[in-house]
Amino acid sequence: MTYPLLTTSHLFAPIEIGPLKLNHRVAMAPLTRSRAGQPGNVPDAMNVEYYRQRASAALIISEATQISQQGQGYAWTPGIHTPEQIEGWRAVAAAVHAEGGRIFLQLWHVGRVSHPSFQPGGALPVAPSALPAPGKTFVVDASGKGVWADVPTPQALTTAGIAEIVRDYRQAARNAMAAGVDGVEIHAGNGYLLDQFINSASNHRTDAYGGSIENRARLLLEVVDAITAEVGPGRVGVRLTPMGRFMGMGDATPAATFGYIARRLNDWPLAYLHLVEPAMVGTVKDDIVDPRWDALILDMRATYHGVVMLAGGYDARSAEKAIADGRADIIAFGRPFIANPDLPWRLRTSAALNTPDPATFFGGTAVGYTDYPKAA
Repeated sequence: MTYPLLTTSHLFAPIEIGPLKLNHRVAMAPLTRSRAGQPGNVPDAMNVEYYRQRASAALIISEATQISQQGQGYAWTPGIHTPEQIEGWRAVAAAVHAEGGRIFLQLWHVGRVSHPSFQPGGALPVAPSALPAPGKTFVVDASGKGVWADVPTPQALTTAGIAEIVRDYRQAARNAMAAGVDGVEIHAGNGYLLDQFINSASNHRTDAYGGSIENRARLLLEVVDAITAEVGPGRVGVRLTPMGRFMGMGDATPAATFGYIARRLNDWPLAYLHLVEPAMVGTVKDDIVDPRWDALILDMRATYHGVVMLAGGYDARSAEKAIADGRADIIAFGRPFIANPDLPWRLRTSAALNTPDPATFFGGTAVGYTDYPKAA
């Protein structure tokens, strides 16, 4: 069967990010799948095949990848802090490049959304303040099975501990580039460590990293500065979830807080700013969308001078409109890429989409991972 191609489309126009030229604007959003090889949370041959299949994305943003053992919060998620992990990601990057694709590695520290079973020495997870996250994490039980577990009250980071985390981010970026990826994305959203510092609901500190907007944004900006100094700003993206509610996030003055961050990010000529619209809370559709969101995204779009990527429940029509209207420059698709490895082609030709199976999202085998068919 043949399909007519979209001959005029904003979504399929080329764009440049940093030194990279992308053929279109359908990016693959970061997707935690909990299938890293064991032991050691090392990307293996199944992960290589998964990313290779999706290399037609304008840009793949990898699943969230912990910068250190302290940064892990879920079972079977990959890292970028050991030699074996670097080699595993090298195989992934090589496979994506062999298919003509581009890939950024998303750098991740979960902060308080963790469990002592992941922490060095069985310590408590770390956070800006000793406030527990209202959620669960995915751990391995005594039988080796993945189960959901409550997260404990974390320990508040010392300033020395914060400085060590900045060093870990910088080293992780260096490791990622050594693995051959095209750049890195700093995960500063979804209720994880950098987001915990940004939001007033989770940051009750009274030192230089808490209180004012400038102080709560300080850690993120220190991480951005360290990583861009290491790999070059054109190889770095930043992901934010303004007004996101996942894992207890919330800010007293979101327009001022995220407006300040957007303005400050202009200090570095980044590859892009990646904003997540509040269509989902974790893996559940969010039916309570704050009406202030639309004004906030438009303000951030106007404030930030570089490329803006948006994610959050888009389909072909809404993505095309968002780019045509100037709301975004690139659209990142998440769940559709799980079930449709050839998603850009399907969107461009209006081919039917496969439906993803939520039961296979996290953990498991190649079923629901590398076995979704391409369009005929």
